[in-house]
Amino acid sequence: MAQKTYLTRLKLTDFRNYASATLALDERHVVLTGDNGSGKTNLLEAVSFLSPGRGLRRAVLSDVTRVGASGGFSVFADLEGREGEVAIGTGIETSEESISRKLRLNGTPARSVEELTDHLNVLWLTPAMDGLFTGGAPDRRRFLDRLVLSLDPAHGRRAADYERAMRSRNRLLSEGRFDPAWLSGIEVQMAELGIAMAAARREMLTLLAALIARSGETPFPSPTLSLVGFLDEDDTRPYAELEEAYAENLRDGRHRDAAAGRTLQGPHRADLLVRHREKDMEAERCSTGEQKALLVGLILAHARLTGDMTGSAPVLLLDEIAAHLDEGRRASLFDLVHDLGGQAFMTGTDRAMFSALNDRAQFFTVSQGEVLS
Repeated sequence: MAQKTYLTRLKLTDFRNYASATLALDERHVVLTGDNGSGKTNLLEAVSFLSPGRGLRRAVLSDVTRVGASGGFSVFADLEGREGEVAIGTGIETSEESISRKLRLNGTPARSVEELTDHLNVLWLTPAMDGLFTGGAPDRRRFLDRLVLSLDPAHGRRAADYERAMRSRNRLLSEGRFDPAWLSGIEVQMAELGIAMAAARREMLTLLAALIARSGETPFPSPTLSLVGFLDEDDTRPYAELEEAYAENLRDGRHRDAAAGRTLQGPHRADLLVRHREKDMEAERCSTGEQKALLVGLILAHARLTGDMTGSAPVLLLDEIAAHLDEGRRASLFDLVHDLGGQAFMTGTDRAMFSALNDRAQFFTVSQGEVLS
């Protein structure tokens, strides 16, 4: 069974609508109930800042600080992590020139935010993700890359380096600067990074498919997952050949990409396809309820995979998770979440919807920037 990671204290200062707030926690799940707009999701967002990236809202850092605050925000957490007890503090520092995120582990400045994954993984499901299957490919790529990051923290750095190299290439092409040596160097870098990104995504889907296949029947439909648009699953050439082929494609497509004003082929054009396995139907053609159930099943499968692969169960953030589920499916969901072995934070407007959790959870009431136990 995966090791349990859990928060024992969460403290916010000038975060969203909270001037200050402190939650004393134990290893049980956390249920936050209150009216819409009271600040429940803000608490989940604060926990999401204990992972690399911009949190579950992908917010601009300056927008997170409470309106009227004199400085930046801070999030502090004590937790029982993968490497034992650890204190994590993160927030922003502002100057006239810039706003930057700072991170401390046990009071010591961290080298990078990727160090957070040494201690815990944080996964989430929010109502904003409900349109994942019917929305655009960029949303699905970001979703997939978040899945990959839980097992491969270097994936985010590779993706950022790839985007940076691609922007440099696009700028040179738009300016008509077709210097072969310069462009070739950038294209070789893009090929190495791009194939590594695509391979990491493909490996994630392979691992997920294997886990789903052996998991048996659950109350939630099983997704069938595939990648299209770049390095599809049927391309089994060695990575060195794939890198060479992609670099050649970029070299041959310089004038084409210059005319288009962007790079037309690469991992930034890939798309994640999801099918309802039992119905053998594309997810985007399923009903709204079926799409929600598919997404829940996918998140739970990925959480279990994360626990299996890292040996440490993730912290789950489930925003308004019970709102569109009947009583029986809610109870099944809570059992599945509990069986993962980690700590989950869940929100809703009605405490009664979480009654099946019983003493497996701590319950808090949220009201306009205050948290009451």
